Amino acid sequence: MTAFFVTGTDTGVGKTRVSSALLHALQRQHARVIGMKPVAAGTELINGEWANEDVLALRAASTVQVPALYDNPYLLNLAASPHIAARDEGVDIDIEHIAACFHALRQQADAVVVEGAGGFIVPLLETPGHSATSADLAVLLRLPVILVVGVRLGCLNHALLTQEAILARGLKLAGWVANRIDPSMTGLEANVDTLRLRLQAPMLADLAWQPHAGAADLAIRLP
Repeated sequence: MTAFFVTGTDTGVGKTRVSSALLHALQRQHARVIGMKPVAAGTELINGEWANEDVLALRAASTVQVPALYDNPYLLNLAASPHIAARDEGVDIDIEHIAACFHALRQQADAVVVEGAGGFIVPLLETPGHSATSADLAVLLRLPVILVVGVRLGCLNHALLTQEAILARGLKLAGWVANRIDPSMTGLEANVDTLRLRLQAPMLADLAWQPHAGAADLAIRLP
């Protein structure tokens, strides 16, 4: 079974967009593909039900529909860091439980794309004597990582620090995506060139500023 863990240089850099595009690309090779958002923070009323737009996007790009408790074990209402949103609702996020849900999905899919929350080391749980981050989850799942770089001011530092954190944990950086989220950025091309030079993995896509483009229309290659 093929699987990837998608992380980003920050929140709001296009992880869901890239994860959905990966799911569409995987459909060219696999019949059963599933997107997983283990922890989603922030809900809105959609068709009379409280839902998270990232989770819905991943489901729309999947070819297999599964019970919500598997592809989104933790749905939190507050749009905040997961550990804060979870604490607000009295929820303890258990990455072992997330791993069990992932392994259940593996039995139903040829390919799974797991989208992390926020940046790579965002806290998922912070209680006295116990903590867990998105990085801890990635280590537990032992999946190759795809890094989404939101190309804007500060992205070089964010991308290189994230790469260091991924490699320091013994994980494979399988590829990265440049997502141009600030088309007016000064030195945009020079920044992308620097990322090409400094990131130790193949570039899977260089996504132009296309806020209304559908995930199925994005050109992205698989690692």
